[in-house]
Amino acid sequence: MNKILVGASALALAAGTASAGGIERTTQSAMVLYEKGNHAELSFGFVSPSVTGTSRTLVADIDNVASSFWLPSAAIKMQFSDTLSAALIIDRPYGADIAYEDGNPMLGGTTAEASNTAITALLKYQFNPNFSAFGGLRHSQADGDIQLRGAAYGAVNGYDLNLKSNGAYGYVLGGAYERPDIALRVALTYNSKITHDFKTTESGPLVDPDGPGPAPAMPLLNGSSTTDVDLPESWNLEFQTGIAADTLLFGSVRYVKHSQFKLDSEQFVTVVGSGLIDLEDTTTYRVGVGRRFNDQFSGSIAVAYEAAGDKLVSPLAPSTGYTSVTLGGSYSVTDSLTLSSGISYIWLGDAQPETGTPDVARADFENNSAVGLGVKIAYKF
Repeated sequence: MNKILVGASALALAAGTASAGGIERTTQSAMVLYEKGNHAELSFGFVSPSVTGTSRTLVADIDNVASSFWLPSAAIKMQFSDTLSAALIIDRPYGADIAYEDGNPMLGGTTAEASNTAITALLKYQFNPNFSAFGGLRHSQADGDIQLRGAAYGAVNGYDLNLKSNGAYGYVLGGAYERPDIALRVALTYNSKITHDFKTTESGPLVDPDGPGPAPAMPLLNGSSTTDVDLPESWNLEFQTGIAADTLLFGSVRYVKHSQFKLDSEQFVTVVGSGLIDLEDTTTYRVGVGRRFNDQFSGSIAVAYEAAGDKLVSPLAPSTGYTSVTLGGSYSVTDSLTLSSGISYIWLGDAQPETGTPDVARADFENNSAVGLGVKIAYKF
């Protein structure tokens, strides 16, 4: 039964990851721990979003603001005994790559770039054939740059922010119930938040915090400070069960506390009175069916849904919610080597990028989408 899931898992890093909560790109699954025996895998995902809109003020088209990105990942799982196993996972759970073309007068030149690499070390203990528990540490390395440009930003048009690369730690805890006779497994995983203390450089225009009048301007020039940013905690409930001969039902429910992710750089908050990003918590549902057609080939289809939140969003995360469908397939080259691949199509939710206090919608982003491709090489040894 496990091989049925390979086609689906190969696309897990590409399906529905284009804009979950605005910053999330993978589900941080720990299920490699439940592979049989010693296991190694290498995956490559590629996501190509199309996120376009129309400026409200000047009724001008906004070309694609979201760049394509790669999602490489690797994992190795070692079975030390009947009860003890371990895994090491390397992936890129979070990221951003947004850029508004210079020609747009309201938001043109606004950019956001963020990168994140995580290394997760896990141990699993099998109490008996039905119950197991696991846990471990996750190290996160992250950095970022933001530029605010365009008339929509008013007095802070021209603001720049640099977050220097920083490493931080979090932890993972989880457990599972299994019924091997029917290929049933229900696993719950908790990923803690990770707090990065970024050395921060801010620069920008002279800003009068009290608006027009005789009040002196407040400079945003060459300011250095430290900014605490929390990568959000999450819960993964993942399940699978056999429903017929050579047929597997699988799925997940994932809750992410995105509201913990704040970017409140010191000088920006002093002048504006609020931070750069304000996200909503998300719950994502995924369900699929896998089928083994013969000893070598298996296929799967899965759908995912994340409800849209408030349509007024940051220009740095210009969508909310999504629906996706994923087709996957796997081919067993030998008893040890399996190749899998697949494709996902993602319908991104409509949104209205806003700035100002109170919030003012500056554009309408509608009918956007993304395509995800993924391949995986898995080897038993």
